[in-house]
Amino acid sequence: MFYQAYLQRVHNQKSLKPLGQIYFWDRDGRVSVQVLNNGVGPLIIDQITFKKGDNIYSSIGDCLALPATSFMHSSAHHQIKRVVLPNSSLTVFETIFEDSESEEYRDRVRLELSPILLKAHCRDIYDNKFTVERDFKWFARYMLEESIEIENR
Repeated sequence: MFYQAYLQRVHNQKSLKPLGQIYFWDRDGRVSVQVLNNGVGPLIIDQITFKKGDNIYSSIGDCLALPATSFMHSSAHHQIKRVVLPNSSLTVFETIFEDSESEEYRDRVRLELSPILLKAHCRDIYDNKFTVERDFKWFARYMLEESIEIENR
């Protein structure tokens, strides 16, 4: 009897497990960073931290030298927790470029993002804790290739 209850609890925990993923978008005039929940249970984000160099920040705005009005961002810390439902996302950073903005400015945004590491401290509804992290070097992928090609010439 007790073993059956144990098995049922284990089954419930596995079938309501969130699956966190950090996702980047960089096309169609939009650059964004999102924390996705590709699992079947709610993803509870207790804290989001950003690391740039040796410094740790609670807001991505503190890591960037961009005008604060040029991007949208959200954060999570011990006082404000975020819940991401299954097949949903939390947008951590987003900027939408105007047609008039130069490619130079767009590259500047990408370079500002590239040295940052995002770490999301998460848990599920059964209080199983885990961390999702990803660095932002992906945003400099084309610029790095161009600089290597220039050096080889």
